[in-house]
Amino acid sequence: QVQLVESGGGLVQAGGSLRLSCVASGRTFSSYAGGWFRQAPGKEREFVAAISRSSTFTYYADSVKGRFTISRDNAKNTVYLQMNSLKPEDTAVYYCAADILFKTDDNTWLYWGQGTQVTVSS
Repeated sequence: QVQLVESGGGLVQAGGSLRLSCVASGRTFSSYAGGWFRQAPGKEREFVAAISRSSTFTYYADSVKGRFTISRDNAKNTVYLQMNSLKPEDTAVYYCAADILFKTDDNTWLYWGQGTQVTVSS
């Protein structure tokens, strides 16, 4: 059992940066792959990035490659999403997720946080 809490969202101008954090409680987060998803109003939730248990593997949606970086600190039970060169189309609620399997381009993950709002102005 894992509980996830996101933080770090906010309002930023286009071209700016934010770093999102996801803190896990319960079983150690090192036992799980971590992921980030986002959902904009009127749109389905979409995959953003994923990272394996030991950080050996990462994968990104094409829309964020070169701009976003996913990382983790298992000693702190935390996964991060560094978001650079933000665009208005990045505006969404961002969700942290965890699963025993490493998944890409898939939103059927086992555990989910409540989300944090990211708004990018033009």
